[in-house]
Amino acid sequence: QVQLVESGGGSVQAGGSLRLSCTYSGAAYNFNYMAWFRQTPGKEREGVAALYTRGFRRTYYGDSVKGRFTISQDNAKNTLYLQMNSLKPEDTAIYYCASGQVVTQMLSPAAFTYWGKGIQVTVAS
Repeated sequence: QVQLVESGGGSVQAGGSLRLSCTYSGAAYNFNYMAWFRQTPGKEREGVAALYTRGFRRTYYGDSVKGRFTISQDNAKNTLYLQMNSLKPEDTAIYYCASGQVVTQMLSPAAFTYWGKGIQVTVAS
């Protein structure tokens, strides 16, 4: 059984930082690909950052967060992180952690199989 649990969300002033964590459990092959997505009411879920956890551990970022957000993983702790710096009010959303065994489109929600319940991030102007 695969479980993903997000933590670290909350409220912050514009320009501030937050670090989200996603603790996961289950068979290792279900976490070959991991990612963070976000969603606001009335909008489609948006790919924020993704990571191929094997080999070269290549990372992918959405255009709106490049240079500000960093995805990383600690295998020993079974935890995925999203470091968010220089936060803007438009970063306000529910953030979701996701994983999959085989993923061909790294920032596409449809490509990921397993999802956490999400966590709120609010950036005040």
